[in-house]
Amino acid sequence: MNAIVDANGPSLAVVPSNPVPEGARVGFFTTSDKVQLRYATFPKGAGAAKGTICLVQGRTEFIEKYFETIADFRSRGFAVATFDWRGQGGSQRLIGNKRLGHVRRFDDYWEDLKSFHGSILLPDCPAPYYLVGHSMGGLASLYAGIRDRMMFERIFLSAPMIALDGQPFGMAGMARLTGTLAALGLGRLPIGRRGDKALSQLSFAGNPLTSDLMRFTRGVDVVKARPDLEIGSPTIGWAAAAFGAMAGAATDQFPGAVRIPVLMLAAARDEIVSSAATESLGLRMRTGRHIMIPGARHELFLENDSIRGQVLAAFDAFITQQST
Repeated sequence: MNAIVDANGPSLAVVPSNPVPEGARVGFFTTSDKVQLRYATFPKGAGAAKGTICLVQGRTEFIEKYFETIADFRSRGFAVATFDWRGQGGSQRLIGNKRLGHVRRFDDYWEDLKSFHGSILLPDCPAPYYLVGHSMGGLASLYAGIRDRMMFERIFLSAPMIALDGQPFGMAGMARLTGTLAALGLGRLPIGRRGDKALSQLSFAGNPLTSDLMRFTRGVDVVKARPDLEIGSPTIGWAAAAFGAMAGAATDQFPGAVRIPVLMLAAARDEIVSSAATESLGLRMRTGRHIMIPGARHELFLENDSIRGQVLAAFDAFITQQST
């Protein structure tokens, strides 16, 4: 059964297995380069006010996927503010084929986050601000920590997209290859990736995302209710942008340029992004460190209760206890 919040404008999908956290406010904002993005804010729950968690998603994701995690943050005294990146979820799609994930350049995600900070966080959400990012959002968060060191107090990352394993030419070589293809006019064509298959209950067995059937099925329920939220494969243009950003993260200068305190969680059984690259970066950062979560697959916030317990304990030690 599908229901929505704010029937006269942007909406949040609701299914029985995935209730909307209390106090949701949903809307659109426009970035500095005129792209319309869907956002949602949620007031703090119990306890003393501790500020606002700015939650940024991975590729293909959408606000509804994080309702349970948003409730976890609210119960700790945080307000939560989140949005769908350009080209996915309930935000404006960038090319004619709306099923493909596309972006012109990775810096466009910085435009999204910077515009969200100025348009929504600063005027509407209580300070201080903490940035929580997953996967692609994790890489975008690290670049944000370099671009503006005053926007966020701390950065907490789940399985950040520092590199992808199994690429034949490394991140820099793949950036050159896909960049050349994009320059030849092929940037809007799809390119396959493991884990980008459409969600269905039949795809749970052997999936690289989570070992938790209930949370996996909940995502399937949301997409059934709102198929417009889902995207599939990325384009060659997206791959060129992403490989370029990952190549930048592999340079000798990158670790020292991130001067905001950072905690990165890596999933020991990750088949989507390289946990070894996260470990390597964590060892080279001056203001950051990493923790490897045993037995975990890629989507740490959607894993089983035991793994989520470890993730939230790390969050509490790094964010909650520092905000009191």
